[in-house]
Amino acid sequence: MDDDIRVLLVDDQELFRAGVQVIVDAQEGMRVVGVAGDGHEAVRAVEELAPDVVLMDLRMPELDGVEATRRILAPDAVAARARPVRVVVLTTFDLDDRAATAIRHGASGFLLKDTTPLQLRDAIRTVHAGNAVLAPRDLATLLDSRPPARSPVPRVFGDLTEKEREVFAAVAQGLSNGEIARAAYLSESTVKTHVGAVLRKLGLRDRVQVVVFAHEHGLV
Repeated sequence: MDDDIRVLLVDDQELFRAGVQVIVDAQEGMRVVGVAGDGHEAVRAVEELAPDVVLMDLRMPELDGVEATRRILAPDAVAARARPVRVVVLTTFDLDDRAATAIRHGASGFLLKDTTPLQLRDAIRTVHAGNAVLAPRDLATLLDSRPPARSPVPRVFGDLTEKEREVFAAVAQGLSNGEIARAAYLSESTVKTHVGAVLRKLGLRDRVQVVVFAHEHGLV
């Protein structure tokens, strides 16, 4: 039980929350530790309950899921926690403007609300492991369709070695470690080491943030 993935459900519709809770609690190795009906409640619940994964509705009164995600994943808030929290946003619209913004704030991807119980289970496990629930290529498409104003490339990008820049570019294009290894004639373990160095030097949490970083600074 202590090793279960702890899930927080955030949605303003009580019936939807109840249905998702039944699905999550029926899965082995995960359980719902709390629910919230708006963004304000979500922010408080994350600090009080320390969930591993937050399923965040985007369209809510009072404080919407985009702003709640920004507050939950703000650098100061992340640094103050003893354990990481991942956010998956829920939406009824594919290629949603708000979903793209939430991902830029640090969400690990999005799910449509008509997703199947199996897809929901797999998504929770995937983000808990530190990966995205939206394939990097699909994420790139989403960000390209909703481009932000590009900002200057941070000076820290210059700290990457030539090989790390090659790996950065490949990750930003949505390639997996295996695909990068084959293209660059490297072992997967070497690629994994380079990816780790890229994340560490740029202060990024995961591959999702690499894609976002590349798009925001015109590096793709």
